Amino acid sequence: MTTQGPGQVASLTELDAAVADCRACPRLVRWREEVAQVKRAAFRDWDYWGRPVPGFGPEDAAMVIIGLAPAAHGGNRTGRIFTGDRSGDVLYAALHELGLASQATSVSAGDGMRLRGVRITAPVRCAPPENRPTPAERDTCRPWLARELQLLRPTLRSVVVLGGFGWQALLPVLAATSWRLPRPLPVFGHGAVVRLPATDSGPELSLFGCYHVSQQNTFTGRLTPAMLCQVLGAAAEAAGLRPRDDVPEPPDG
Repeated sequence: MTTQGPGQVASLTELDAAVADCRACPRLVRWREEVAQVKRAAFRDWDYWGRPVPGFGPEDAAMVIIGLAPAAHGGNRTGRIFTGDRSGDVLYAALHELGLASQATSVSAGDGMRLRGVRITAPVRCAPPENRPTPAERDTCRPWLARELQLLRPTLRSVVVLGGFGWQALLPVLAATSWRLPRPLPVFGHGAVVRLPATDSGPELSLFGCYHVSQQNTFTGRLTPAMLCQVLGAAAEAAGLRPRDDVPEPPDG
């Protein structure tokens, strides 16, 4: 188990460190560690991360992108969400096109990638077998996402959810944090937009739905780069981020 629970951390840096130590779900622990030992042949020379994968992006992000869970040979290998797999290739290329990422590809945690005003995270932090977390695993992981959004609350203005799983996982988190959900609850759909009023006298939150950037969607044309950029661009504007602005280059060294 972790040495610090979600409620004990005071910053996103502390949260990310605590997430990486979590061992709360036995099935996920076994799977992620098995994958890290057996490896995929193409990555046999890699030292796999094999732990829960924290969120990625600045602590004052105005926009959050929420996926599903790390990929077994992507985030579980590299230690960074949506990094080292085909889904990440599509997502980071779109963010770079919009001026929200410093480069178009994300291959490792040390590749110099920087995000501008955007943080990427997931409702489940461990790679699940067959990319299918159980409802119990989703609910066990929920406090991490809730605390992450609480810490981002001063600057957070928009959220993009990639896929129906993330949408369903996020709604109770939003309701328990600082925003009021409409009744009936909003239904996931690509291009869905919901404005959520705050319950703490703060600004509202703009919630966007987008098909997941999985190969099942991108290879079949269900989700095209143009469709993805359209949703991400709208969410960036709602967050006060101007798409296609230059992203500062990472410092030398």
